[in-house]
Amino acid sequence: MLSLMTGCQTPGGGVIPSKEFESFSPLSTEKRIMNLIKIKWEVREDVAKFCAKAAHMTPNQAYWSPPVACAVWNVPTKECTIVTGTKTNHAAIGHELRHCFEGHFH
Repeated sequence: MLSLMTGCQTPGGGVIPSKEFESFSPLSTEKRIMNLIKIKWEVREDVAKFCAKAAHMTPNQAYWSPPVACAVWNVPTKECTIVTGTKTNHAAIGHELRHCFEGHFH
């Protein structure tokens, strides 16, 4: 089973950088890792710890730029799970959703 993961970090105590609000052009359907998928959203109290561990971050990396969310995708089953904390915003969810379709883009 092929399962991939990305953990998205925000330096500065969880403040989403302004570049996350910029428009982007989605990849064409042929270049995406998945198109028709099942998405699950998991809310966790320990999102930073969970996502840092899943992304194999060192304790130092996780301390200085803790993940605010992450996405775990499985290409063979066409499933993706977005993991956020109990407080999140549309930019973080949208960012992780893009990972579900396009994989690692940053």
